[in-house]
Amino acid sequence: MSRTQPKPGWKSKIHEIIYEADTPAGKFFDVALLVVIAISIILVMLESVSSLNLKYYWHFYIAEWIITIIFTIEYILRIIAIKKPKNYIFSFYGIVDLLSTLPTYLAFLFGGHNLLFAVRALRLLRVFRILKITRYIGESNRLLLALRNSRPKIIVFLFAVLIICVIMGTVMHLVEGEEGGFDNIPLSIYWAIVTLTTVGFGDIHPITPLGRFIASFIMIVGYGIIAVPTGIVTSEITRAQKNKIPTNTQVCPHCNETKHMDDAEFCHNCGKKLNEK
Repeated sequence: MSRTQPKPGWKSKIHEIIYEADTPAGKFFDVALLVVIAISIILVMLESVSSLNLKYYWHFYIAEWIITIIFTIEYILRIIAIKKPKNYIFSFYGIVDLLSTLPTYLAFLFGGHNLLFAVRALRLLRVFRILKITRYIGESNRLLLALRNSRPKIIVFLFAVLIICVIMGTVMHLVEGEEGGFDNIPLSIYWAIVTLTTVGFGDIHPITPLGRFIASFIMIVGYGIIAVPTGIVTSEITRAQKNKIPTNTQVCPHCNETKHMDDAEFCHNCGKKLNEK
């Protein structure tokens, strides 16, 4: 005699909608949340324009509270839907979600004329909502993997660039001296960094023929250096494309673990079943 499978509870349904992206309800939730995040970021930018803020202050204020309430409900539901809430609360996205909601409440509770500038700075933390978007970009996993694999090579490369800047800055201090504006070695190293990165602010520039020759050499080297980190990361991205990266969007309802294999039925972290249906 076959036993019927128990129906999933309301927490499982909430988990499926909020944490999964391979169901119609989950996709709708993700798209809707992306729209809210985009609107929120646009409002933060528009609010920073003094003329618009003076004219539409109450519109911005009401819209901000509506968005904050939406994010608050989402944050609470994410905590409720998982069996170990602290795994989400102290995760990267959990902290980002908290930062997305706190500024409005703190500004409301502690706002005042004496704390006006502090409140303004606090409200700028809302821009962290843009980090919530990374949760829904699948290709970001490949880019993050490439950057992680490139880290040792990039660190060595940056160390070599730093050595070049120190040497060239010291040489320019000896060649130009205080007459050319290279008063000390740290200031000369600053000039070498600006020149090597092809930014060239122009606040300091060589005046002697030898100094200009060295500056020209540093500029040419700078153009070649730009291509090095790009090539390192590109090669790692190409390598990552050859190796199949899992696209499974399932999040474990027990421990909040992600990055499961495409055909996984159990969590690779805690061993519990991923789908309780």
